[in-house]
Amino acid sequence: MGLLIGILQAFLMLVLFLLNWPKSSLPFVGIAFNLWITGGIHFDGLIDTADGISAGPQKCLEAMKDSRVGASGVIALIINLALQIAALNKLGLYYLFALPIVSFWGRYSQLIAIGNYPSIQKESSSDFHRDNWKGNFQESIPSFIIILFFVFTITFSSLRFFLKKHLIISSLIGFIPSIIIPYFLARRIGGHSGDSYGASVVLVETFLLTILALILPGS
Repeated sequence: MGLLIGILQAFLMLVLFLLNWPKSSLPFVGIAFNLWITGGIHFDGLIDTADGISAGPQKCLEAMKDSRVGASGVIALIINLALQIAALNKLGLYYLFALPIVSFWGRYSQLIAIGNYPSIQKESSSDFHRDNWKGNFQESIPSFIIILFFVFTITFSSLRFFLKKHLIISSLIGFIPSIIIPYFLARRIGGHSGDSYGASVVLVETFLLTILALILPGS
């Protein structure tokens, strides 16, 4: 699903680019499309999780459930949106590659969070997945197949070796934040919830977009 959303984002931005929309406006449109198609649930989770962490261990869950938005949540939202917009502007047409990759790894981080860390909610929609968890390797096989297909396609493409190398590294490097960020959040809030799953998606996407903007040449 993450891969599909990223492809749709990239396709929309490409269509607008071909219609001569200003390049600087395309990241805004792409992010707005993401918010529309997902209902903004991941950014909402980011806001609530940031508020929970800033409230401290004793009041973390209470703050996350509070419908009011705190200063920490607003700051986290602004920082992540700003970094994503800046990274997409730097990437230029490489967003056609970057958006599907970061969206893919963002959703993969949810898989890691659900399967490896306890829920801080009494009842959660992720309980079914957790109860039927078959281990990291087996649950990750479909994801590994997708990413290996990406690497295989790049390897045997007609692109220059220098660019192939950078694209392959960019495809694989997302595994690192997709593991580390769910771990970090679980340590800070004592487990995971629906909000922190959403936060994992946004944080992985933002971190990886920023890294890809540094790795890949602008266009």
